[in-house]
Amino acid sequence: MAATQRLGHLSVLVSNVLRERALMLATAESCTGGMVASALTDISGSSTWFERGFVTYSNDAKTQMLGVPENLIRKHGAVSEEVARAMAEGALLNSRAHVALSITGVAGPGGGTPDKPVGMVCFGWTNRIETRTTTLKLKGDRNQVRTQAAEFALQELLELVRSEG
Repeated sequence: MAATQRLGHLSVLVSNVLRERALMLATAESCTGGMVASALTDISGSSTWFERGFVTYSNDAKTQMLGVPENLIRKHGAVSEEVARAMAEGALLNSRAHVALSITGVAGPGGGTPDKPVGMVCFGWTNRIETRTTTLKLKGDRNQVRTQAAEFALQELLELVRSEG
């Protein structure tokens, strides 16, 4: 299955569960630039379960739109689980959503450092009760890193919403 087909398939699965459970979703994306929101809103009727998407590419946008503390970004860097957590939680606080996901990373080809190499992506998911975070080191070119990140974020979101009572 091609990457766009996988992303579309995951989006449909997520939409079905959100609709069944009457949940609204918000996204907070940095390195994926709205790719998740775009895949989700490709689905007709998505306005019944997709509340909003934040594309917060700059640090200022993360702070202004999501309330990510500047000192958190200074201390841990924009690409960190701490910032991914704050982004996901900020997406909930600044929306009417019940669940949120966040993605922040280094898609490349430049911008990497020894501590945060190209392909490092941090994720957050929250449902107002718990927030989960993780970091992956993805391989490939810029588009492959971004697509893999979007797919992973949706797959883990699917697990989170399926586990809700």
